[in-house]
Amino acid sequence: MAIPTREEALPGRAQPVPVSGNHLVLGTPLEGPWPEGFERATFAMGCFWGAEKFLWQVPGVYSSFVGYTGGPTPNPWYDEVCSQLTGHAEAAVVIYDPGKASYEDFLKVFWENHDPTQLHRQGGDVGTQYRSAIYVHDEAQRTAAEASRERYQAELTKAGYGPIVTEITEAGPFYYAEPYHQQYLARNPRGYCNHGFCQAAYPGGGVSA
Repeated sequence: MAIPTREEALPGRAQPVPVSGNHLVLGTPLEGPWPEGFERATFAMGCFWGAEKFLWQVPGVYSSFVGYTGGPTPNPWYDEVCSQLTGHAEAAVVIYDPGKASYEDFLKVFWENHDPTQLHRQGGDVGTQYRSAIYVHDEAQRTAAEASRERYQAELTKAGYGPIVTEITEAGPFYYAEPYHQQYLARNPRGYCNHGFCQAAYPGGGVSA
């Protein structure tokens, strides 16, 4: 399960997946422009359905949406991402008011609600598209993410887990997933979700989902 190079990856297409409607839970837009001063955070933690649901519950979130990032294929479709030939991870994005939520709040939700010691998988979901990753949008996010990884590793070690394999890297192009993936678990309350508390609490501040 290697991430393909640009030469190996599927070619993709110029036309993006259409984005329509507002957030099914929050009622806010799924596309910018965003309110002045609002910030963006991007996480990959396995299947993006459950990841988005946990993240949109954090107080201060203005909008959330899911899509594909981390690979070279432009504007991929879901079945292409699942082929592992695009290099993308399934990712969830939040747009939030930094006066009401902190980046640390989202780091807590990220670390606690998946197993960051599993490489290219989450439970029965296997593939590079399910990898654990934090895509940072500035140096402040990178510094916070790297420090949080060290703190959480200490807690995981105490709980008997192995080393964290989460990638922390600069955010690149993001491609919206198909409309039926957006707020999937609001559309399908009994839909599949393998996220939940992974038995090691994140130390420090933040909120629990």
